[in-house]
Amino acid sequence: MREAIARKVRELPPSGIRKFFDIASEREGVLSLGVGEPDFDTPWHIRDEGIYTLEKGRTFYTSNAGLKELRAEICRYVGRKYHAEYQLDEVLVTVGGSEAIDLAMRVLLEPGDEVLIPQPSFVSYEPCAVLAGGVSRIIELKEENQFRLTKEELLAHVTDQSKLLVLPFPNNPTGAVMTKEDLEEIAQVIQEKDLYVLSDEIYAELTYEGTHVSIASLPGMKERTILLNGFSKAFAMTGWRLGYACGPKEIIEQMTKVHQFAIMCAPTNSQYAAVEALRNGDDDVEEMRAAYNGRRRYLMHRFGEMGLPCFEPYGAFYAFPSVKKFGMTSEEFALQLLEKENVAVVPGSAFGRCGEGYLRISYAYSLEDLKEALARLEHFVQTFGKGVKTCRI
Repeated sequence: MREAIARKVRELPPSGIRKFFDIASEREGVLSLGVGEPDFDTPWHIRDEGIYTLEKGRTFYTSNAGLKELRAEICRYVGRKYHAEYQLDEVLVTVGGSEAIDLAMRVLLEPGDEVLIPQPSFVSYEPCAVLAGGVSRIIELKEENQFRLTKEELLAHVTDQSKLLVLPFPNNPTGAVMTKEDLEEIAQVIQEKDLYVLSDEIYAELTYEGTHVSIASLPGMKERTILLNGFSKAFAMTGWRLGYACGPKEIIEQMTKVHQFAIMCAPTNSQYAAVEALRNGDDDVEEMRAAYNGRRRYLMHRFGEMGLPCFEPYGAFYAFPSVKKFGMTSEEFALQLLEKENVAVVPGSAFGRCGEGYLRISYAYSLEDLKEALARLEHFVQTFGKGVKTCRI
């Protein structure tokens, strides 16, 4: 028989996050600092709207692009929050931000087109580029630059085949952010080299110093940018599976066409709930952001006490401490921490080769859980010198 599985799928490595947590799931009593999911419940007024929608029998398909009412709210929200102005036909409601990444790459890429992907970053960008026929060109970000993308790094990686730049800020896993000045320099290169941008701003509301700036708001950039966002992180709506893409009409139109054939539409009750979130959820977001910020400061304090180097993250809800001094790979360190202390974190190598030597630690957990987990981490760090066997998988 002929080979059943397409080569590009067969050769695609599984997620490094899932690989590790499959191991962690087999142990009892594990304290996890690994999952990128808010520990807050979806605010009640948003849940109430979802319940009301079901009670009213609003379980029909919406238009492929999403409820007109929701798209109008997205336009207003993005305008008032990030100063990027969009019309209804420039917005597509998707099944989470991940679908928007996939759609954008499938629409924009011809076979052989290069996708510039800064790493460490979210695990889906590179596989989506490969599945869309693109060629990943990795830009390794550096801690000395606070894991920000610099103009010089971008210029060093652009070729004649480059078409799309992924801009993943605020960043998962590092917590790095890009300032307006940083983005202005990047925008200059993008325009000079005739690139498009996939700006993943899913953590935009979780910015702790100043306010988030979208590259789509800069002069000459709206027509080159597909802005991605969603409801999972800011509104604690991960299970509602809802995101959106804003961009040039002709690109959104083609993304909607692919979405039409693959998905039909995003969940209807989730869309009605999202309207309520955008209209009346600002106070909820501020409350959650303040809680995350307190946890962020606590983590940085505790890392300092235990002598664990970590640059200060200013966005998302992750810290990215270095474990290079221990002479183990990040995966070995994470496995030993799980083995000895029953604490699960994600090896930095899961987010790209340049994440080696770091750990992703999520602070989307209660302060009580963070205190216990970090006490165990400190015990592990203090006893490491007494001899810990390496463990490989």
